[in-house]
Amino acid sequence: MNPMEKKNRVFIGTSLDGYIADKDGGLEWLDTTIPEINNIDSGYEAFTDQIDALVMGRTTFETVCSFDIEWPYKKPVFVLSNTLTEIPEKYSGKAFLVKGSLTEILEQIHAKGFHHLYIDGGTTIQSFLREDLIDEMVITVIPILLGGGSPLFGELSQTLQFECVETKLYLDAIVQNRFVRKR
Repeated sequence: MNPMEKKNRVFIGTSLDGYIADKDGGLEWLDTTIPEINNIDSGYEAFTDQIDALVMGRTTFETVCSFDIEWPYKKPVFVLSNTLTEIPEKYSGKAFLVKGSLTEILEQIHAKGFHHLYIDGGTTIQSFLREDLIDEMVITVIPILLGGGSPLFGELSQTLQFECVETKLYLDAIVQNRFVRKR
């Protein structure tokens, strides 16, 4: 990784109809549609080896904190929030609160030496896309129609063109596409 090069990447699963969470905000469908996906390498480890830190919104952070698991990240997590005043003590040193415009937030994170960022969470991804700040997206499509929920994509003020540079098929059912922003 070239430390001077700055990249913002997405790695996320969606339903066939483009939702990242169901109508109740649930994620269970990710594990129950094709449970075998949890037993194979779908590229997440290789992806996270290429990043320095994660950037996520408050809702995603709170969702991760609600899981009955150990903290799942080996890299620093920057949490975007205008309402949180502090990170819970048990995540001190692992997660850090950041505020401001996305440009200001990226400047703060880059000043700490983190340049290859994993952007996570629907609202956060949509905000980064609105400001044309996503360089690459790995989108894994699970073959289920949820019929509603939290969409991955939202409204944009401009067209953003991406190039599909890689497609993989897992378990003869799950399609993963890697898109790179054409600039």
